Amino acid sequence: MRGKDRLVRRSSVVLGAAAVLAAGLFPGAADAVPTTARDASAGKCTMDLGSVTAGGDHRSQRITANSPPTRTDDHVVAADPFDGQVRLSGSMYASPDPRGVYVAGHVIIGSTVVYNGYTLVGGHELDRGSFVREVDGGDYGDIVAFGESRYREGTSVPRTAMYGLRGDGVLLRWTSTSGGWQVTGTSPGFAAVKTMTLISKSKTYDTFLANTRGGALYTIHIPTTAPMKPVVKPVRSRTWQGFEFLVATKCGNQGTLLLGIDKDTQSAYLYAVGHANGTATVIQGLGKVPGTFNDPTYFRWATPTDPLVGE
Repeated sequence: MRGKDRLVRRSSVVLGAAAVLAAGLFPGAADAVPTTARDASAGKCTMDLGSVTAGGDHRSQRITANSPPTRTDDHVVAADPFDGQVRLSGSMYASPDPRGVYVAGHVIIGSTVVYNGYTLVGGHELDRGSFVREVDGGDYGDIVAFGESRYREGTSVPRTAMYGLRGDGVLLRWTSTSGGWQVTGTSPGFAAVKTMTLISKSKTYDTFLANTRGGALYTIHIPTTAPMKPVVKPVRSRTWQGFEFLVATKCGNQGTLLLGIDKDTQSAYLYAVGHANGTATVIQGLGKVPGTFNDPTYFRWATPTDPLVGE
């Protein structure tokens, strides 16, 4: 995929710069970024939830871990930035641009993975001439769950990986290399999984939290080495089958703020999840989030350097 490293090269920006320049992207946010941090004014963890609407717009809304949860700053970030209906989306990353904020990430449109990027002038005005679209030549039509991990920490060599779950239960990993995206691992046995979300990443592994059609909740720990040998641990055995989307962000030093979205009832529920430790993992239900959740696909707004340390 030519151009795939555009976002990788931008990852050297510091989070402080991103905070300043992304202020217009998420109006009213005290920390002014797509965030994985706490709301400094209230001491509550927050999540900037992204979605692509039925009309193709990029949308953002802030979910705060109050009791009950609250939803604010619901607005369209960019009107119709895609050529086609987005079926699945990885996290979207906001980074500084000389004219404002550059937004980019990978989505699946039909059977195609597309790197999609655009500039918000001054942090809020879409420059329709700034669109970058790079199409991968593979066939991703059978992918039913999709995620992306970008690890940027200190002096470590940056790494980028995409993960996709096929309908037949095979989990695949693609790694960004100088020659393009290459499959660096496959693992069967995940046919029961309904959806998954990244909760932890490091120099040596990525960890997803996944629910099954039977209601179980698992962590899937994936070392970066080849061949790909995921380590699966049960977290809960029942009641999690209703969610078609799981979206996670960092909360506290080692925890996770988790949002589960039920497309059948168009509702969402928020959870505070402690550091993942199998069935001993602490999960606190914070309640139903107000509003209607009926967009076709959901994702997390992020910055290239954002930490995820849920395991």
